[in-house]
Amino acid sequence: MKTVVRVWDAPTRVFHWMLALCVVGLVITAQIGGSAMQWHFRFGYGVLSLLVFRLAWGFVGGHWSRFKSFIYRPSDIWRYLQGQGTPAHSVGHNPLGAFSVFALFGFLSLQVASGLLSDDEIAAAGPLVKFVSSTWVGNATFYHKEVGKLILLALVALHLAAIAFYFLKKGENLVRPMVTGDKALDFDVTSSSDNATDRIKAAIIILGCGGLVTSLVTWLG
Repeated sequence: MKTVVRVWDAPTRVFHWMLALCVVGLVITAQIGGSAMQWHFRFGYGVLSLLVFRLAWGFVGGHWSRFKSFIYRPSDIWRYLQGQGTPAHSVGHNPLGAFSVFALFGFLSLQVASGLLSDDEIAAAGPLVKFVSSTWVGNATFYHKEVGKLILLALVALHLAAIAFYFLKKGENLVRPMVTGDKALDFDVTSSSDNATDRIKAAIIILGCGGLVTSLVTWLG
């Protein structure tokens, strides 16, 4: 008999879909250019706020959202690739999923950082441009527009391909748990805490992160 387990708490799910929305917004506004670049920067600040929130939530969030639940040793990853994974690997982020999460977060952070240092020499310049040399600005702009963007698009494509693979080949729907928060499992595991107190805590953290980013941007401007 299967047991329904809360895997992804509400703050993690909201973070996931808000991040996806911001990334889509960044891609669209970058293609439009012109006056849309104001929104490009806003989406970028949104991503920065979300990344800082997720960093904090990785230590104080629900069980399966905490970093300690999906930081694997190389030997664990190797055994998983050989088809010797444990049942617990199918609950939250499996070893490959964890690797993709950290890669995505890392390159998103680089993209945001390079955006803060970029200048299109027309109308849009990051708030940190005035603090560094033209060489730094040129390198950051090149990476942001020509390298980082392509890496992120490739990572997103791999993420979507993995979702399709698990659904079509393994019959596992990875999207539903990120909507409902729950998984039906035939073994007992720890359930993520997801009560009103947790959600209030998350709201305070995300408001603090957003306020911090807004204050820094305003101060730098």
